[in-house]
Amino acid sequence: MDFLTQTSTLQWLIIIASSVIFFILAPYAKDVGTFFKAQHRGKQPNMVMLTGSLIISWIFAKSITNAANLGLEFGLVGGVAYAGYYLSFAVAGIIIYQLRTQGNYTSIHHFLTDKYGKRAVGLFSILISFRLFNEVWSNTMVIGTYFGEMGTTAYYAAIIVFTVMTLAYTLKGGLSSSIFTDVIQMVLFSILLMIILGVIFAQPSTDVGRMMTSGTWSMELGLNLFFAAILQSFSYPFHDPVLTDRGFITDAKTMRKSYLWAAVLGGICIVLFSLVGVYAQQSGLQGQAAVEVAKKLGVVLLLIINFIMITSAASTLDSTFSSFSKMLTIDLNLGKTVSFGRIMMILVAVLGTIPVFLDAEILSATTISGTMVIGLTPVFVLWKMKVPRVSYFLSVTCGLVFGTLLVLGWLPESLIFTSGRYSVLLWINIYGILISFLLFLIPAWIKRF
Repeated sequence: MDFLTQTSTLQWLIIIASSVIFFILAPYAKDVGTFFKAQHRGKQPNMVMLTGSLIISWIFAKSITNAANLGLEFGLVGGVAYAGYYLSFAVAGIIIYQLRTQGNYTSIHHFLTDKYGKRAVGLFSILISFRLFNEVWSNTMVIGTYFGEMGTTAYYAAIIVFTVMTLAYTLKGGLSSSIFTDVIQMVLFSILLMIILGVIFAQPSTDVGRMMTSGTWSMELGLNLFFAAILQSFSYPFHDPVLTDRGFITDAKTMRKSYLWAAVLGGICIVLFSLVGVYAQQSGLQGQAAVEVAKKLGVVLLLIINFIMITSAASTLDSTFSSFSKMLTIDLNLGKTVSFGRIMMILVAVLGTIPVFLDAEILSATTISGTMVIGLTPVFVLWKMKVPRVSYFLSVTCGLVFGTLLVLGWLPESLIFTSGRYSVLLWINIYGILISFLLFLIPAWIKRF
């Protein structure tokens, strides 16, 4: 009997029990304000709730799996590189604050409709949908790997059960359920992370000093990804409704503080979890860092890591369901009732699970979708600037073109000036963002003359 099979009963108990508890505790939403705006008895979420919700909804199973694997590959530098994406919170917080206080906008869709028209919103909604579908399969696939090898019955069963049970408590309360359970999940994540690191640091073979100085601060050994993450942070948050929806449910000052704190604390959490991968590297382990470390350190740690993955995946999945529902019901005005919103949740759960059966790549979801939307950079960074509507379409299309170039690997080597993994990602983002700005500004310059 292999390692995963021995613990399968306890793992199933964890996944079912946690979901049932969340379903019992989650508030029931009867009205639009509760279901789509997370209002509780007319009150908005406070700063602590919003900050915790932001962090845990972005510290998803895919994210911490990537962080651990980057720690395994590059040392601590890998964790810091991946944490670069958490600059997204600060960028989003500052720009959404400006949109709300200076532009009086009530959502990202409101801003785009007002400035660029309904067609712009249509294109933007397609980008968002691609992102949300990614979130479903890429997170549930991580859960599946803790129950069995990819393609096995146990693997698929875990994914389906986890998705259905998370959907159940989200259907009950919408965004209210999502934020309420996020706070619980954030507390659990923090406790479990400390336990995991405590076990690792207590190992006789662990050299904490060596772990903290692991890796080489060079472009080929992690910094390509770091700078690519920083560049993408100026567009990445705006195609993620899980992040931006939370920017409009509290007063503007509370929102800005929450986003800035989330940038710092979220980045720290990712770096700390990457130490799991650093330990794996120093122990000579290969494969999926978190799984291999759990195997090495025993059943108890496997269950704890399994629980932390379930917690983080559930927080992202429930946010994805509620954001997709809000986008179609409120932002695109396709329906106005809570019932319609619940139907949309079921729709994204079903469609988002289909790629699981097509063996989609987990690791590619963040970097590729992040490059596809770099054309949003000038749209939001220069949001105050008066430009023709065509500027939006030129810039966004440019991002899609460069994202396609990344997928196909069509960037000439002569245009890549660093070496190592992620060098193509970095330089495609550099060229893509520069050309996006040019295409965004050229129509305005032509109009002046």
